[in-house]
Amino acid sequence: MTDAADLIVWRHGRTEWNDLGVFQGQADPPLDAVGHAQARAAAVVLAAFEPRVIVSSDLARARDTAAYLASSTGLPLTLDERLREMDVGEWSGRTREEIAQRFPETYAAWMDGADVRREGGENMADLAARVSESLREHLADAGRGRVVVVTHGGTARVAVLSLLGLPVECWSGFSVLANARWAALDRRRAGWRLMAYNVGVAAEQGPPGSGAASAEPVL
Repeated sequence: MTDAADLIVWRHGRTEWNDLGVFQGQADPPLDAVGHAQARAAAVVLAAFEPRVIVSSDLARARDTAAYLASSTGLPLTLDERLREMDVGEWSGRTREEIAQRFPETYAAWMDGADVRREGGENMADLAARVSESLREHLADAGRGRVVVVTHGGTARVAVLSLLGLPVECWSGFSVLANARWAALDRRRAGWRLMAYNVGVAAEQGPPGSGAASAEPVL
């Protein structure tokens, strides 16, 4: 199904912080060895879809993931800071347990599904506004050519569900993409259609217990 897609939204490979269950937000930890292997394997598959444009978040974990696809296709890589992960403020660098202890009210509201701003950070509306603006520009520049957007777990979900026109209340029904996995959409007269979600290749799985393909990876 993915071969009909006009847009592929691809999450970066694993970082050490992903493996440790630490919120990243706009912090900039690099890919770990598993993350590089994931990105390299997925890039081989995505290159076969013959993208015309590759655009990535400028954070290292996304940029270095995208570089494998750029190398495989010979395409230039465009960086866009609007595709960064949600700014999670003071949650960055902390585990869920630490956040629940330090910011119990905000954490409880977030767990209940409220669209909260993490201490000093963004909420879903903030993220959706900047991501939607970025996607409109890059998709318009590409015309009918296939675009691969390389980004982050939370940002990828917002990108996909915003294009589908789903209300924020429905977003929690979709898991965050696992490391190095992607979603594929095609553009129709009536709007965007989801072709595949949270798909990848067998080689992108980390070692047992790595958390590389968890159903709800940490941002």
